[in-house]
Amino acid sequence: MNKTKFLSILLFLTTANVVAQSEKFEYRFSIDIENAIEKDTVPWKYQIGAYEFSFVGNYQKTRETWDKNGVGIPTITEEDSLYFIGFKPVNARDYIIERSKNEQIIIINEAHTYPNHRTFTHSLLQGLYDNGYRYLGLEALSDTIINERKYPIIESGYYTKEPEFGNLIYTALNIGFTLFGYDDFNHNGKEREIAQARNIANFIEKHPRGKVLIHCGHEHVIEGTPIIPSWEKAMAGRLKEYTQINPFTIDQTQFAEKSERKYNHPYIAMVNKNFPVVLIDENGNLFNGQKGNDQVDVRIIHPETRYLNNRPNWLLSVGNRKEYHVESSKITQYPILVLAYRKNEFENNGVPSDIIEILDSENIPSLILDKGNYEIIMKDRNYNIINRYEIKIE
Repeated sequence: MNKTKFLSILLFLTTANVVAQSEKFEYRFSIDIENAIEKDTVPWKYQIGAYEFSFVGNYQKTRETWDKNGVGIPTITEEDSLYFIGFKPVNARDYIIERSKNEQIIIINEAHTYPNHRTFTHSLLQGLYDNGYRYLGLEALSDTIINERKYPIIESGYYTKEPEFGNLIYTALNIGFTLFGYDDFNHNGKEREIAQARNIANFIEKHPRGKVLIHCGHEHVIEGTPIIPSWEKAMAGRLKEYTQINPFTIDQTQFAEKSERKYNHPYIAMVNKNFPVVLIDENGNLFNGQKGNDQVDVRIIHPETRYLNNRPNWLLSVGNRKEYHVESSKITQYPILVLAYRKNEFENNGVPSDIIEILDSENIPSLILDKGNYEIIMKDRNYNIINRYEIKIE
């Protein structure tokens, strides 16, 4: 897909869903999402479907649906391979947290249908806070009272409805971060990049104490030559210009896994680690793609997802999360949608901490939950609540 068209569609979807926030939102069964995609006629129906699959934790269907936009089998040249093997992989989380001690602004991106990108940013929060970071800017956030409420609600944004995004926000607020949204829904292209950077720069000017973490989408992280020439500079590049502070820019998207292994970038298999890595050479230089690439400072290579009891393994990579096995005595029919809300958040339109679909008695995935008190909401095929009860995760 053409990059300009792709980003325009993303902006359209985000804007359209901001307008639609007043409408009742429902986390839907996968079969209903599939049926909606089949009936839909808009060119971006696979994007919408992929987002909805991500909202209910169906990661594999998210990938498969997104890849229907078009995907190929990537290759690398001999020159690329020789350049790549000059670097060694190190733990990405550990490197970024250590590096953050000498940085004032860190910008990390996500692909909007990859919840594991949010999980990784989540894993950085405590270490960054310990190193002086006090502010978290979120492109996806459109909630002006989030810092007072201390948890996200459905109206907080479009992408923030996804449980891993909600968990990131909840943890950041409870650690002590001040959150702010900085996107501009009235512009596109170059004007949007300028507006985003101006909004962040203005926030930094008003809050000089404390370091800043920015979590953005896709190409906004580029501080060098943008993919879309008409931008001239992406958000990160303009922020560098406006603040005269060189941000540490981190990309998670270029080497993200696909729906099938054959579509994955060869670098994922060449790294062959079971944790996210960045690559560094003997002189301390970071790998950021092809030789001479100036877009970002470093690119993360995530491992392939493994599934544990039908749940992605990276869900267990942050905090003190544990598997919670839904008691069979609580299940009176199939299929059901099971949503886990932090206590008192369901009534206030909060974002669930986790969601699973239970289709039959032979295949019951686990909820993945951090320590705390939760209310479990079970819905039947018609989205009626058929059971609700409280649990405590020690």
